[in-house]
This record gives sequence, C-alpha cells and structure tokens, in this order.
Amino acid sequence: MKLSTLWTAPRINPLNRKAHSVPVFNPVNQYGRTFFFSTFGFMIAFMSWYAFPPLLSKTIKADLHLTQADIANSNIAALSATLIVRFLIGPLCDRFGPRYCYIGVLLAGAIPTALAGTINSAAGLIAIRFFVGILGGTFVPCQVWSTGFFDKDVVGTANALMAGLGNAGGGITYFVMPAIFDSLVEKQGLTPHVAWRVAFVVPFILITATALGMLFLCEDTPTGSWSDRHNAVHNNVLQREKSHQSARIVDAPTGDLTTAPTPSSDSSSGISQKKKAPGPNTSAASLESASDNDATLALETEAEVIVAPTTREILRLFASPQTLMLAAPYVCSFGGELAINSILGSYYMRNFKQLDQTSSGMWASMFGLLNLFFRPLGGIVADILYKKTSHNVHVKKYWISFLGVMMGGFCLLIGLLNPHDLPTMIGLVAGLALFMDASNGANFALVPHVHPFANGVLSGIVGASGNLGGVIFALLFRFVAHEGQYHTVIWIIGVVSIAINVGITFIRTLPKGQIGGH
Repeated sequence: MKLSTLWTAPRINPLNRKAHSVPVFNPVNQYGRTFFFSTFGFMIAFMSWYAFPPLLSKTIKADLHLTQADIANSNIAALSATLIVRFLIGPLCDRFGPRYCYIGVLLAGAIPTALAGTINSAAGLIAIRFFVGILGGTFVPCQVWSTGFFDKDVVGTANALMAGLGNAGGGITYFVMPAIFDSLVEKQGLTPHVAWRVAFVVPFILITATALGMLFLCEDTPTGSWSDRHNAVHNNVLQREKSHQSARIVDAPTGDLTTAPTPSSDSSSGISQKKKAPGPNTSAASLESASDNDATLALETEAEVIVAPTTREILRLFASPQTLMLAAPYVCSFGGELAINSILGSYYMRNFKQLDQTSSGMWASMFGLLNLFFRPLGGIVADILYKKTSHNVHVKKYWISFLGVMMGGFCLLIGLLNPHDLPTMIGLVAGLALFMDASNGANFALVPHVHPFANGVLSGIVGASGNLGGVIFALLFRFVAHEGQYHTVIWIIGVVSIAINVGITFIRTLPKGQIGGH
C-alpha cells in the first residue's frame, strides 16, 4: 500500500462506487468525510459511555455513598442497554440506512449524558448509566456505514481503523474525565460534589456537535440516498455491461489495439476506467470467458446490496452457523474487553497500593488506548492475508481463531499469576490488549463477507454478542470476584476464549450457495 493513499482520493469500483483505499487524512473527499465522522462519532460515544468508571472508584463512590456492588450493578446496566440497542439497530440500519440510525443513537445518548449531574443515589446512577449505554450501540451503524463505502479488499482495514480509533475513546476518557474534574476543582474552585457533575457537560456538547455534522455534511451511500441504492447499483451494472458490449464490437486495425471509450470516470477520484477493445486475433472463447466473468461480477455486486429485512430472514440469520462463527469469538474478545475495562482501574488500585484514583486510571487507560494500534492491526492483516491468498475468505476465519487463542493465553497468565509487580502487570495487560483488540478488528474484517445483503442485521447480532459477553463477564466479576479477586474471572475468560476459538475452525466460512461476499 502506498502511503499517499492515506490522503489522496481513492480508486472507485464502478459497479458499486465503493472505494479501494481509505483516505484517512482527507476529510474533504466523500469517502474521507465518512471515515472521519464515523470514527469520531464512535470515539465520542465510547468516551461518554465510559465516562463514569474513571471517577467511580473514588469521587462518585464517596459522593453517593456507593458500595462495590452498586458500582458493579451500574456497569452491568450500561452493558445491558448497549446489548439491547445493538440487536435493534441492526435491522433498522438495513431498513432506514446507517447514517440516520447513527445520528439517532448519538442524540438519544446525549440526553442522559447531560442529565448525569442530577444523580443523587445508587438507583439514579444505575438508571442514568443504563440510558447512557445507548451510545454503545453506535458501533453497529458505524460498521454498516463503513461497509457501504469501502470495497471488500479494504473493508477490514476501514472497519478496524474506525472501530480501533473509536474504541480508544474508552482509554481517552480515563485521561479526559479526571483532567476535567481536577481542573474544575483546582482552577474553578468547585467542590468535588459539583465538579464531577459539571464534567459531563463536555461529552454532551461533543456528541451533539458530531451528530449535527453527520446530518449536514455526509451522505447515506456513495451512490446517493439510501432509498435509491438498488437502482443506482443496477444502473451502474447495466452501464458497465453496455460499455463492455460496445468494446467487443469495435473493429481494430490489423495488428493494433485501440482503446474503447471510457465506460466510467469519477471526477472526485481522478481515476478513469479504460477498456481495450479486442484485437483481430482475439479468440471467441476469450471473449465468452470475459463475458461470463462480467456477468458473475455483476450478479455478485447486485446480490451484495442490502435489502430491508423480514422477520423470517432475521430469524434465519440468528440460526445460521456462520453467525455463530462470528458472534461466539466476539463474546470473548469485545465482551472481555468491556468487562475488564470496567474493573481495571480498581484492579490496579487493589494490587498496587501506591496508586491513587488518577494514576491508576491512567495506567488502566492504556488498555483502551492500545485499540489505536492493535484493532486496526487485526483488520489490516486480515485484508493482507485475503489479497495474498487470491481472495480466500477462509484465511480470515483462521486469523480470528489464532488471535482468540493467543488472547485466551494472556488471560490465563494474568489470572493465574495475579501480578503484584507493576511492570509485569503492565506488560501482560499490553499483551492481552494486542490479541484482544486485533481479534475484534479481524472479526469485522470477515463480517462483510457473510450474508452481505443483511449486513446491518448481522453486524447488530455480532456487535450485541460482544455486549452479551460483557454482561456475562461483568456478572462474574460481580458475584465470583469476591473481595476484589478479579484475577479469578480473568483466567475463566481465558479458558472460554480458547475453547470457542478452536471450535469455530470447524464451521464453514460462508453459507453454502451464497452469492456475493467472496
């Protein structure tokens, strides 16, 4: 990959208008704009979703007279809301389009974020965190929107970059919220009782501004409005077929090749697709083969256009072995990340008495911040393997399995050693983040290939499975990790992860007879 692809306008697939590169640093371009707002929206949502934990272990706990059980219950509430929203938002993305769903989830989560300052009891904390948990549902429209703009050869990279940078909001919040709180106390003279409440105004403003940017500056799909997506792709396919037919009947001078008229060009990308007409020695068999390839490509392209789901189709997807193949590892990877992220600050404070709320939060933030590097790594490597193996989809599944087994190994090490040496703990947590985050990225590099006509539904199911895992593991932390014995639950996560990721290797990667997604 050339470095310039990070800022130049991408080459475009003329059939579906999806990009073949990710212009990360080009927010002016249509595809770069989608990348920016989708990524930043998810980052702000994740930061706000996790804005409570950095202040919960000390400030909010003391102010509201919370027990450790109250804090654990609020963590479970936040994860439960996201679980529900992700299941529901997937089909809605397929029906109404991911952009409007994204905007709706952001604005719905902004309201309870602004109301965080009204909390005065444990019950209030649980209620507000439940509704703030709506923001975790932004992951599904983020990934569906991304899949609609980037083609199969780079969609893993695009999805992983968006999610990795977005997930980093869970680490950024460990810096941002304590910093805002400290500034309000030390420079503005507010009491801790007031300061932590005022701090939540900042994420509210950021969420609202991002949602408005999506509304006024972005597009539903690269082909136009969501309602016109089928017609747009169909017309592109017909135009391509007509161009190829015209190219085949152009008479070329003996011994020379002529260039047929350009079938499509994209002024925004500066790329022209030029087709050469067949020469006099071109065989009929080669023309027929080219025609068959074009027909197959056209059929697959139209089969990948998302359709509005029916109840029967949704139930069929739930029962699909391929859905289980994607959802089960995500239960462990993203579910484990969510649950561990919620307790990591407290785990550091328990094992390392020299750390206070701010310093333990900073060390804990590393776990979330490493998403910046490791989640994209999972998607990028998946795309590289896909290209190097001549578009072999199966290799992406085996990559997920490898990462999941390694993640389980690091969970076992942390759980069984329960380190009380800070450098050892930091090293093991970083190793866990590497394989856990990369597993998340690799998973959504494969999702666009499976049931592509129902990408929203599938993304919702897989995304929600991560929250299901988060709830299950949070419940284990709540009831098994007595007196702060967090390491016990972490090694349990490791055992489950190894078993599941070995098991998925026996499931067929794509449904038999599926058109598209290859």
